Amino acid sequence: MSDFLPIENYGVIGNLRTLALVSMTGAIDFFCFPRFDSPTVFAALLDPQKGGYFCIQANLKDSGTKQLYLPDTNVLLTRFLSGAGIAEITDFMPVLNGDDVGRIVRRVAVIHGDVEFNLQCRPRFDYGRVPHTAKHDGNAVLFLHDDDQPPFVLQSTLKLQLDGDDVAQSFRLKAGDVAWFVFSEDAADARKDLSPEGLEEEFQKTSDYWRNWIGQSNYKGRWREMVNRSGLLLKLLIDRDYGSIVAAPTFALPESIGGSRNWDYRYTWLRDSSFVLYAMMRLGFQEEAAQFQRWIHDRLNYDSPQGPLQVLYRIDGTHETPETTLDNLRGYEDSRPVRIGNAAWQQLQLDIYGEFLDSVYLAAKYGDGLSIEDWENVKRMLRWLASNWNQPDDGIWEVRGGRKHFLHSRLMCWVAFDRAVRLGAKRSLTGPFGWMEETRDEIANDIHTNFWDEELQSFVQYKGAKVVDAAILLMPMMRFISPTDPKWLSTLKRIDQELTVDTFVYRYKYVEGFDGLKGDEGSFTACCFWFIEALARSHETARAQLLFEKMLGYANHLGLYSEELGSSAQHLGNFPQALTHLALISAATYLDRDLSGTGPKEWK
Repeated sequence: MSDFLPIENYGVIGNLRTLALVSMTGAIDFFCFPRFDSPTVFAALLDPQKGGYFCIQANLKDSGTKQLYLPDTNVLLTRFLSGAGIAEITDFMPVLNGDDVGRIVRRVAVIHGDVEFNLQCRPRFDYGRVPHTAKHDGNAVLFLHDDDQPPFVLQSTLKLQLDGDDVAQSFRLKAGDVAWFVFSEDAADARKDLSPEGLEEEFQKTSDYWRNWIGQSNYKGRWREMVNRSGLLLKLLIDRDYGSIVAAPTFALPESIGGSRNWDYRYTWLRDSSFVLYAMMRLGFQEEAAQFQRWIHDRLNYDSPQGPLQVLYRIDGTHETPETTLDNLRGYEDSRPVRIGNAAWQQLQLDIYGEFLDSVYLAAKYGDGLSIEDWENVKRMLRWLASNWNQPDDGIWEVRGGRKHFLHSRLMCWVAFDRAVRLGAKRSLTGPFGWMEETRDEIANDIHTNFWDEELQSFVQYKGAKVVDAAILLMPMMRFISPTDPKWLSTLKRIDQELTVDTFVYRYKYVEGFDGLKGDEGSFTACCFWFIEALARSHETARAQLLFEKMLGYANHLGLYSEELGSSAQHLGNFPQALTHLALISAATYLDRDLSGTGPKEWK
């Protein structure tokens, strides 16, 4: 392996604790273990020579490949097609229960012809920093290393051959033949001979699990296949043990090829919380919503140095995600630095209080009410915010060019107090509420006075700015302003003029020094769907539908999106990104109701 593949040429499989990226050429090029935020075992995505991979390829002349999911599952098929033969690889990870061992299962079959395959399994532990040895134990190959990660075992129904401390060999299958490969954490059963019948049963159980899960969705509207795929992807990103969701399963994939905007997204951003709850409730997945609500509950009992909440957390809810660089890896298409960890955990981003309270409000509105202790903790948090909402902060885009009074942060501070007042009224919670209402109204007046530019006829990105920001698109969705208010319509027009190109939407205009980073970036896919929903809410339904359906065409071959799209529509940034698929679900459900005439008739 010598070349990088396009980011969009990958699918994903997972077991609700971690996830692997599988290329259209049959290579597993990215895999962290045992959890999403653990060190890598395979990272050829970031360095084809040093990162490690597990590749099975059919040697077929003039062949093409196709990749697809079995309908309504996260079971992935990669097909090799030529006149000489047809072969396919079925990849899946059994969903874990309790102390089950994490495993990648690969089923190789020939449909037509007599096909030779090349197999290479070359793990590289701890981000490629820790050497390993390999040895046979019966037919199993055991990979041993001196690190916190467990040893791994490769087992097969074929005889495996060592190539130094890796496995590399060729094998042939004819039509009707099947070979199985299992790459797993070492355990008592991992070294035993494989049972094809048992593996077929696991395949069926895994397929049934996903079909049964997505079958609970109550969404029956337009674009159902894409909405379901987004739901299935989000489920893959939710940790089964903790209920938290990672922003993306990868790190250091660049927002610009060769650039330095290469971040680690394998953590849970509090900002995603209300979007996750809204999407899961909208689709009817009450269990996931309740589980995430419990994770949110545990965040109420901790104060960070920046305030009662912090921007992001590890999957298990612990707080520190120190940012370092991996100098041993090339980086995707030589984009450096290769960062792990994320320094944003130490930033001040005041918008998170609004997103947090919005999620608490949604959970209490549609699920169980707050406990007395939780409500007291919410009030304690709001007391802190009442004294701090007027600070400059680092903002939703986590800029590193200095703090400013960002409109989106101010808006979400308003949301925090608005939702608390609404929650108190709906659930008969203890007051007093006068100070919350006064603070809410003070913030609203500040927004209308200091963030409205009369010359531009638009709300602006930050106090004193002459530019807009795509995060402003959330103003009507957060119920701060009517989507038909003249001030909003002129703001939407300004965003359209300055930040959009057809269906592409950019976060903000790049001005050197503003965000403290060099280089540009692509259009932000979540913002594309925010813009579409904003159009629909403002009664530009026909245009919203056209842009939405065009935007669906920019997904990869499996219906997955990365964080951004480049100038040639190539996928950029970490992949696949939860926020994009959350925004897709929100836009699809609103637009479908609007087109069907089943949406709310009045603005609430």
